[in-house]
Amino acid sequence: MLKNFKDTSHLQIPDWLIVYFRPGSLRMLTLGFSAGLPLLLVLGTLSFRLREAAVDLSTIGFLSWIGLAYGLKWVWAPLVDQLNLPFISRALGRRRAWLLMAQFIIIIGLIGMGFVDPQIHLELLVGCALVVAFGSATQDIALDAYRIESASAELQGALAACYQTGYRIAMIWAGAGALWIASLNTSNTADINAYNPSGWRIAYLCMAASMLVGTVTVIFSREPAFTPKPASPNFKSWLATTLFAPFKDFCIRYKWRAFTILALIATYRISDIVMGIMANPFYVDMGYTKTEIATVSKVYGVVMTLLGAFIGGSLSVRFGVMRVLLWGAILSALSNLLFSWLSLYGHDVRALIGVISMDNLSGGIASAAFIAYLSSLVNIEYSATQYAILSSVMLLIPKFLAGFSGVFVNHFGYQYFFIATAFLGIPVILLILVINKQKPEHFT
Repeated sequence: MLKNFKDTSHLQIPDWLIVYFRPGSLRMLTLGFSAGLPLLLVLGTLSFRLREAAVDLSTIGFLSWIGLAYGLKWVWAPLVDQLNLPFISRALGRRRAWLLMAQFIIIIGLIGMGFVDPQIHLELLVGCALVVAFGSATQDIALDAYRIESASAELQGALAACYQTGYRIAMIWAGAGALWIASLNTSNTADINAYNPSGWRIAYLCMAASMLVGTVTVIFSREPAFTPKPASPNFKSWLATTLFAPFKDFCIRYKWRAFTILALIATYRISDIVMGIMANPFYVDMGYTKTEIATVSKVYGVVMTLLGAFIGGSLSVRFGVMRVLLWGAILSALSNLLFSWLSLYGHDVRALIGVISMDNLSGGIASAAFIAYLSSLVNIEYSATQYAILSSVMLLIPKFLAGFSGVFVNHFGYQYFFIATAFLGIPVILLILVINKQKPEHFT
């Protein structure tokens, strides 16, 4: 009887599920949380805070250029990739040393954002947000290298899914959590959703404390088994090795196809990124409360994104990354049209739930496939620099265009803005089909 009780050989856990419970995957879960936390606080949540503080839409749109720090991180990525930090790298290793320093910068910047009121010192708040964005982009560089160097190519899809899970959990906390805290600390209970600086101050201080999740993880993690050798002290050889060599390596490996690959990377998330800048101001102007947005968009929406990420990861293994990229691009563009419909339908929580469901599910599918695709393009010898270059290319054009989103909405309204962002997805679909024609085996 006991023998039969212990015999669990008939219970077969799928390999695709076991991989998510490995130590490396769980580590990427918490580090993904650390990576996802600052992003909303300098973009999405900040735009909600600014609109609630009666900041003009055009100003909010232009302030989204703070996010260009993520698109320019390739500039200092060679330093993170090849140079050791004095003292701390000797004790922790290069990757963990850079991660800890970046997290410290983020914490300082978030504390500053908490104590500055945008209605009084908007410029100072922008400065603190830039500090957070710089620290966050630096953390991304080191973390992408850490992820790529910690596992083989076949496990990158699973690590990307765990990273995305932690990332999205952080976005729940940085989105819904910040809104809830700001609401709970509103002194005027008769108007709980009114702008209140003290509520936002406490919210941002709580977010700063939450970065300790990543700090603790880094301290108790191991340095990757493979880390590229430090750069040569000679400036000329360092420049050739750490800055030009990654570009040269990428072009040599992909030859003329590198142009279409870079074009796809530069435009793949353009519909989502341009639309996303105006999403929170749209919710405010539509009359949705902090509690409604926190619950529907920042919690339920992120759950749908997680579901989409796992679906995207599983489908990528089954059907290939490029095929899922194609469907992700189509669904992401179509989901923007639903926001246009919502702008005409009016304030309705059930309608918002439906729109958020489709938008975040398609976004999760696209994101998981896209991260796996970027990881597959990287040479491990230049992991941090090349991944930073590729992920930066992804952001530059969309972030630049997003800066004019407030001007567009002021002139044409939300309805036509969302329609325009949907049409931005058409070139992406065409590029994927071109790449398929260049190298059809990507789709097999």
